[in-house]
Amino acid sequence: MTKRSIAKATYVAGAGLSFLLSVYLWFNGSKEQGLYVGLWVPSILSFGTLILGGRSD
Repeated sequence: MTKRSIAKATYVAGAGLSFLLSVYLWFNGSKEQGLYVGLWVPSILSFGTLILGGRSD
């Protein structure tokens, strides 16, 4: 596994965990916190694209 693929997997895993946490919070009554954490998903994916997009390995 290359460093690039590990970095991609890390960003996708972080976004996935954020999504799962958001759903958990939403359905356990903390709707505002669930919405807040849900906003992290596109932010994490955008940051990963920004960091990894400029490289051409």
